[in-house]
Amino acid sequence: MELRQLRCAVAVADEMHFGRAAARLEMLPAALGRAVRQLEDSLGVQIFERTTRSVVITAEGMRIIKEARALLAEADAAQARWRRLGRKGGQVLRLGAIDTAASGLVTGLLKAVHAILPDLRIQLVEERSIKLIPRLLAGNLDLALVRPGLKPFHRRLRGHFLLNESSVVVLPPGHPLSARQEVDIPSLRDVPLIVPDRRSRPHSHDLVLALFEHAGVEPRIVQNADEKQTMMNMVAAGIGAAIVPRWWSGFVPRDVHVCALALPDDSLRLKLPLHVVWARDVRDPIRDAVVETLLSLVDRYAGKA
Repeated sequence: MELRQLRCAVAVADEMHFGRAAARLEMLPAALGRAVRQLEDSLGVQIFERTTRSVVITAEGMRIIKEARALLAEADAAQARWRRLGRKGGQVLRLGAIDTAASGLVTGLLKAVHAILPDLRIQLVEERSIKLIPRLLAGNLDLALVRPGLKPFHRRLRGHFLLNESSVVVLPPGHPLSARQEVDIPSLRDVPLIVPDRRSRPHSHDLVLALFEHAGVEPRIVQNADEKQTMMNMVAAGIGAAIVPRWWSGFVPRDVHVCALALPDDSLRLKLPLHVVWARDVRDPIRDAVVETLLSLVDRYAGKA
């Protein structure tokens, strides 16, 4: 028996409908039905009688659901107490963020959160998405600002889309294109490029290739780099140009030129989405207040991304 299975059964009892219960828990109906069946099998008791038209709670099921509600309430209360123990000496929220979010969004978030939760201290961990997600799953973070992967987020996580971050072109000092305010992909046809290494920055790497593929142009890649500052230094040294997230532009060295990247109208998939994610089964009102504050800031920052 698992708490997750109990939550599924209680949701079905509340809604008296598997589909509505699944929507409430943000699950697929098949997954919810499987969890309830596993609970029934583990207890050796039929909780629900199912037909194609209705769901009925059995007499045994009524008692189980009543005790399940009490168990879940006690578990949620215990979780809240234990989280407060972890925050002794002051409220602390552990926030993970990719570097562009840390530089472009977190400062505004900290200011807004401090205005409504002055006693809350946010402990920032700046890392890549592929390292933040495991830390979130392990319970070492409360919240994370990450890029979504090619696959959906882990089933134990819940996420919310925030904004799409656009890209800019950074050019070496004195480059012929540096006189322009905006550059399109065809103009970069023969320009040597420094591209993020896919193992460490898969989203930025894939975006560059997608931009050139969409334009029907073959990129001239001369170098890969793991870190943003390494890329910027390579551009400054004249090794090549780079296409980077807009919020990286604050890290460019002197004399490196930054210009906008012109995109076609159907360019939504050619941007970098940013999501906020957290553990699905963890109840935390402080974290929820921070998420709500973050969502209230999105419109203000979306035009700057």
